[in-house]
Amino acid sequence: MLEKSFGLLFYLKKPKNYRTGPMPIYYRITVDGIPKEITTKRKCLPERWNADSQSVKGTSEESKSINAYLQSLTRQVFKVKQNLQDANKPITSEHIKNILTGKSDSIKMLLQIFRHHNDQMEALVGKEFSAGTLERYRTSLEHTRSFMRWKYDIEDIDIQKLNFEFVSEYEFWLKSVRNCNHNTAIKYISNFRKIVNRCIRTGWLSRDPFVGFKMSKREVERIALTEDELQSIVKREFQTPRLNLVRDVFLFACFTGLAYADIQKLKKSEIGIGVDGEQWLFTNRQKTETSSRVPLLPITKCIITRYHDHPLCNNLDKVLPVLTNQKMNAYLKEIADLCGITKNLTFHLARHTFATTVTLSNGVPIESVSKMLGHKNIRTTQLYAKVLDRKVSDDMRLLKEKLKQVG
Repeated sequence: MLEKSFGLLFYLKKPKNYRTGPMPIYYRITVDGIPKEITTKRKCLPERWNADSQSVKGTSEESKSINAYLQSLTRQVFKVKQNLQDANKPITSEHIKNILTGKSDSIKMLLQIFRHHNDQMEALVGKEFSAGTLERYRTSLEHTRSFMRWKYDIEDIDIQKLNFEFVSEYEFWLKSVRNCNHNTAIKYISNFRKIVNRCIRTGWLSRDPFVGFKMSKREVERIALTEDELQSIVKREFQTPRLNLVRDVFLFACFTGLAYADIQKLKKSEIGIGVDGEQWLFTNRQKTETSSRVPLLPITKCIITRYHDHPLCNNLDKVLPVLTNQKMNAYLKEIADLCGITKNLTFHLARHTFATTVTLSNGVPIESVSKMLGHKNIRTTQLYAKVLDRKVSDDMRLLKEKLKQVG
C-alpha cells in the first residue's frame, strides 16, 4: 500500500509571543495529505532564511554548517522512506517521524490492536460479554484481514493509513465480495469502528477516518406470528418430546419477550413476586445489560411448572432446559411445517410476536412494552408499532364511532 503523495519542507516556525531574534527551523513531512513536523534543533534569523531554497543565506561557517545539516536530514528522510518501501511496510508521515525521532516502537498496526481487543473480550466472556459477541468480533477481524488482502495485498496496516477511502472500500467489499446485505455490512463496519474509536481515545490516532461516512441502517419489517398462527402452536401436541420441549421454550419467549440468550441463562432465582403480589420475571438482558421485568402470564407459569423438576433444570438451577440455538431453529422449522405456518420460524420471531401480537395489538401501552423488552430507547419499540395493521384498524373504528355520534 504505497503512498500517493510525498512532500518534505524546511521552514521557520514562529514561537509563541515571538518579537525578534532567531527562529527555530522545522521540517514537515507530508504523506497523502497528512503532515507531521519535527524540529531540527537549529535556529536562523528570519532575514537570513531563503524560503525558496529552504536554506540559510550566506557563506559563513555557521550558514554552511546549518545547510549541511539540513541536507543530511533530507537524506535521512528519503532513506527511511526507501527502507519502508523495500520492507513492504506502510509509508506514513507518522511512521517516518517515529523512526527519525527514535520512537519506531510506537507504530500501531490495526489487526494487532484488533486481536488484543478480542483477547481482552474473551477474558470477559460471561462477565461483560457473551460468547456470541466474541464470535462476531472474531468474524469481523477475519473480514478486515481478508479485505486488506483483497484490496491492498497486505497482512496488516499502520492505523495512520486509515482514511475515508479505506472505510468506504471496506463497505463495498462486504456488500460485493462477501455478499452481505446493507444492515449486516454496517454491523461489521460498526465492530471495526469500535477498534478505530479505541485508537482515537488512546491518542494513537488523531484523525477519524469515519468522518463523512454514513452508518445508518435501513429499516426492516419486523415479522411476527399472527394470533391464529400463535394459537396453532399453542394448541398443537407433538408425537416427539423434543418438539414439545422446543414448542414450550418458544412459547415462553412469545409470552415474555425474552431473547434466546436470556432464556438460556434464566435462573429460578430470577422468578419472584412483583409489586402486585403475582409472579414476575426479573432479569438483565445479556445483549444490552438492561433490566427486564415481565409479569408472568398463565401460559408461562404452566410452562415453568412443567419443567420445574427436569434434571437439567435442577442440576443447573435453570428455569427451562434450553437446547442450542441452532437445534432450536432447526426443530422450529419442523414445527412450522406441522402447524402449516409458511413464515420462516426462528427463535427471534418469538420476541417480535410478544411485542406485536401479544402486547401492542392487545392495547398494552408502548412504554410498558419497551420496559418489558429491555429496550434502552423507546424508538426501538416504535419500530414494532409500525406494522400493526390491526391496531390501526381498531383505532380507526373507534374514530368512526365517535364521528357517527357527532353527526
